[in-house]
Amino acid sequence: MNISVIIPVYNAADYIEKAVQSVLQFMEVKELLLIDDGSKDGSTEICREITATDPRIKFIQHPDKKNHGVSATRNLGIDLASQEFITFLDADDYYLPNRFDAEREYFKDPKIDGVFGALATEFITEKGREEYMEKFMTDGLTTVYEKAEGKNVFLGLSEVNKNFGTFFSMIALTIRKKVLDQNKLRLNEKLKIGEDKEFIIKLSYYGYLKSGFIDQPVAIRTGHEHNTITKIKNNSQNFFHHQYLLYESLYFWAVKQKDIPEITKNLFRYKYMFSKIASKSGLSKYTNFIKYAIFNPRLLKTRYRYYALKNNPKI
Repeated sequence: MNISVIIPVYNAADYIEKAVQSVLQFMEVKELLLIDDGSKDGSTEICREITATDPRIKFIQHPDKKNHGVSATRNLGIDLASQEFITFLDADDYYLPNRFDAEREYFKDPKIDGVFGALATEFITEKGREEYMEKFMTDGLTTVYEKAEGKNVFLGLSEVNKNFGTFFSMIALTIRKKVLDQNKLRLNEKLKIGEDKEFIIKLSYYGYLKSGFIDQPVAIRTGHEHNTITKIKNNSQNFFHHQYLLYESLYFWAVKQKDIPEITKNLFRYKYMFSKIASKSGLSKYTNFIKYAIFNPRLLKTRYRYYALKNNPKI
């Protein structure tokens, strides 16, 4: 394998060097793209210094040197990556020594477009732990619960198979670049939360993915109070607003695909509709729920009826 690793960098001066060293330990890594996203904390200077230490490292900035968000930064990396395989890493996270062990075996099969594994969390501040536990209720692995490959991965991520699990982290994913280019697949820059989930669901539809190590971590997420994902509180209007944008995008994408099962399209549609309702406040939430129920009475027979009206959604 010849791998390009893409690391978006935004105000991560305290972590960059550890992330980079965790990548450079692998002989398969032929290119490391450090892409600054408008940092203000000295990250840019550190990146320039690191770049001089190894010819595999390339330091890149957006043309205007401003902040564009993680999706735009990753997309820039995908466009510029020169190797056959692509992986991702956040600047405050790091790879474990087993990161590519499954890939070395599975990518011998040319039909496999991507391999994914599990992610663990290392908390470096107590506040980071508290916020993470409030958000996710567990400090266990970020992983799926069943081994799968091919379309079974898509059916799992889209919740047709509810036992599979709905998410794996992009920093535990390795993919052939050609599957992204052939299908014009990039991260959705309009989504601020959930862009990685949308990306892996679409990827599992377009490409042939296979589970790697799902019961042990291949990378570590660093938990601290500046993690973006923990700032969106569960069941808040803001949470439902981001869910609405995510499933609106997935639903209207899915209806354009001829061979996606109707049950998948309906699942995306239900989530899109009810998260839109749940993002409202006051009386409008309930009047909109009644309106949707009148025109979609079958929804009242599903567990999705709870999504708009309960504080603890059943999805």
